[in-house]
Amino acid sequence: MIAAADSANAQHVSAADGNIPPLWFLAPEGFFALPIAATPEERSERALSFVRELYSRGDETIWEPAAPYYAAIAELMGDTGVSYAAMGLFSTADESDVAEGQVIRHEPAEGIAQCAFTVAIAPTDQAGTDADVVAQGILATLSSDPYNDAIWLDLPCGPAVSCITLREYDLGPEASASGEATKLLTGQIQVHIPFPTGPCTAIFTLYTASMDQWSEIYRLMSAVLQTVSFVDPTEEPDEERPEHMPGEA
Repeated sequence: MIAAADSANAQHVSAADGNIPPLWFLAPEGFFALPIAATPEERSERALSFVRELYSRGDETIWEPAAPYYAAIAELMGDTGVSYAAMGLFSTADESDVAEGQVIRHEPAEGIAQCAFTVAIAPTDQAGTDADVVAQGILATLSSDPYNDAIWLDLPCGPAVSCITLREYDLGPEASASGEATKLLTGQIQVHIPFPTGPCTAIFTLYTASMDQWSEIYRLMSAVLQTVSFVDPTEEPDEERPEHMPGEA
């Protein structure tokens, strides 16, 4: 499973205000960030960039009507506390005949895996040193539901709780590709990470109906979580850097 379009890795940081401290993480290639922003003007500007990237083979006849739609979605999501949202698109085409290092573009008909990814920040009643206690409380709460697969995580940024939930839905003939009644299985990975820097908890959620690629999508979420930081990664003290960083001479 590889990125199905030209979307590069990007560092993202949540918007900090008087009540919410910042949070950094790295969004992987293949994620197209929705235009969530504080002002209508900024949302409109980001929406235009979003649709040009998402529909990279389109033109103004597609981009202009699509941009306001995604700007409106971003406004609704922002109002619910979501600080970052993205669509993940990945090709499932066979790569065995492609030369190493060759850049190719895939057609959707060759197979596309999709997922939705969001990051929300919720205020919680905790002191900065109580991250372990908050995580233990979250684990106890989520574990009380027999349909949840909740486990403790020790991430580089601190303690967290992961919860995996599978759901099956009945689809009528009008909603299925075959025109016959069928079932749709979906999976959700939700990870709660208490802030060590303030009374908040970050909630990372990845949702997909592409269950044939579940193992790859699970690894994708695991990779994102390894990049979460509550301090600016670009401002690490020089003494904490190794003598040679990767890629440096």
